[in-house]
Amino acid sequence: MALMPDAMLPGFDAYSRGRERPSMRRAPCQHGVRCRDPAARETLPSSAAPAMADTRGMNTATPDSAAVAGFRFDNSYARALEGFFVPWQAAQVPTPVLLKLNRELATELGLDAATLEGPLGAAIFSGNQAPEGATPIAQAYAGHQFGGFSPQLGDGRALLLGEVIDKQGRRRDIAFKGSGRTPFSRGGDGKAALGPVLREYLMGEAMHALGIPTTRALAVVASGEQVFRDSGALPGAVLTRVAASHLRVGTFQFFATRGSTEQLRMLADYTIARHDPELAGQPQPYLALLRAVTGRQAALIARWMGVGFIHGVMNTDNMTLSGETIDYGPCAFMDAYDPGTVFSSIDRQGRYAYGNQPPIAQWNLARLAETLLPLLHEDGDTAVAMATEVLTEFATVYQQHWSAELGRKLGLAGALPDDPALANDWLDLLQAQQVDFTLAFRQLATFAGSGDGAALQALFTDTAPLDAWLARWQARSADAQGDPAVRADTMRLANPLYIPRNHLVEAALSAAVEQGDQAPFERLLAVLQRPFDARDGLQDYAVPAAPGSMDGYRTFCGT
Repeated sequence: MALMPDAMLPGFDAYSRGRERPSMRRAPCQHGVRCRDPAARETLPSSAAPAMADTRGMNTATPDSAAVAGFRFDNSYARALEGFFVPWQAAQVPTPVLLKLNRELATELGLDAATLEGPLGAAIFSGNQAPEGATPIAQAYAGHQFGGFSPQLGDGRALLLGEVIDKQGRRRDIAFKGSGRTPFSRGGDGKAALGPVLREYLMGEAMHALGIPTTRALAVVASGEQVFRDSGALPGAVLTRVAASHLRVGTFQFFATRGSTEQLRMLADYTIARHDPELAGQPQPYLALLRAVTGRQAALIARWMGVGFIHGVMNTDNMTLSGETIDYGPCAFMDAYDPGTVFSSIDRQGRYAYGNQPPIAQWNLARLAETLLPLLHEDGDTAVAMATEVLTEFATVYQQHWSAELGRKLGLAGALPDDPALANDWLDLLQAQQVDFTLAFRQLATFAGSGDGAALQALFTDTAPLDAWLARWQARSADAQGDPAVRADTMRLANPLYIPRNHLVEAALSAAVEQGDQAPFERLLAVLQRPFDARDGLQDYAVPAAPGSMDGYRTFCGT
């Protein structure tokens, strides 16, 4: 039962600001990465059964080595949800080399970073050697991809190694990407190339530093083998990713499309226990779960919008129940402000354009709501009414988060009735003159503190509309009390100076992949880990590419 048709998204015009979405030409995935085919089988792969006992050459670490590394697994998903996955093992790689270990994250997880930076880390994070207690599994899920439903997707190039409890008592998934074929691979090789793996590391750490909920990369290992894509042979790699969980809207869709109500109930109960345990005793726990996920996604998308982030593949299998950003494939950050901005090579119609992300999130949540209908009420009409009430709240909840985000970025204390018009007129001004989104807000903060508008004015070709808007903004700002310098500092904390500029990301990845030089990657990563702090000598990291140099820039499917 469809709760919300694709062409009738509530609030769509408000979110996209009435502008036509760009048409996109179909482009092949770079490096030959197989974009998921809508054709899918209806059951778990028949090849799964004999493979359950097939370790495919994987060595298991001794208890001593596991203890030294610090892994303490407690694998609740594998323990509680039998039938929701296929036990599997990573493919062996010939000569693994650890290229990057996220020491901060490793310490947070209670792991011994010093030990893992040696040969043991290369063996574990390549998949060649499993630490004691790991239970590698390929998870099953379905998904709507660019609006088309695939009843079976699953981990085609990924494995959930297991779960650990971090130093703050939080349960965290540790998973591989690029670890070889699984029964869900659908003809793909299950491998990953080094460039996309480093990209995911870089993007995840940038989002984390920006304060946006995200999965993060723990390690990158060069596999010592080549993977073959459209562009030829490329160095292979394995990424280790950490997430609050890998529960997705698509996980629920997998069982809903099979009419497995009891499995849906098991999955919903597990999700509540893992992410929202306080909901377990409520009269309508599954409705409360839908509302909680809706709230998390509304907050997440508002944060994306606030930094100009474009996910690129907001399919339902890429929307987590935890509210974390997941899967950094054809993602990018916007330079000049335009709600129609699209970078993904496979987004032909601009479905996942920057300005369309809020209504697409609502559409995805409607797909989640459909899966929960049998759990909400035995009467179908009543269940639909209950779910629809929550879904219609999304626009209001999102707008609250977005208004608060813009208020922080514009330095507006409190909330006044004219604030939305002031903020929207600012965005219209940026779009009309193709002003850099990040720098415009940052230089507005400078102007707020010093009254010197030279740097801000330099971003505009016609300063008359800017001056008129600034007069309104200053009149509104007069309501705020306090030192202008303090206000400017507060605005800077809401407006990064350094984001993963597309030309900088591409240059860093090119150096690492084509020249074996990781220095540009490391320098860019260090800059992005402190995105709000202006530092001497980093001016080149704070400006967009030269005019025209990134025209037609496209991002591609990666890991």
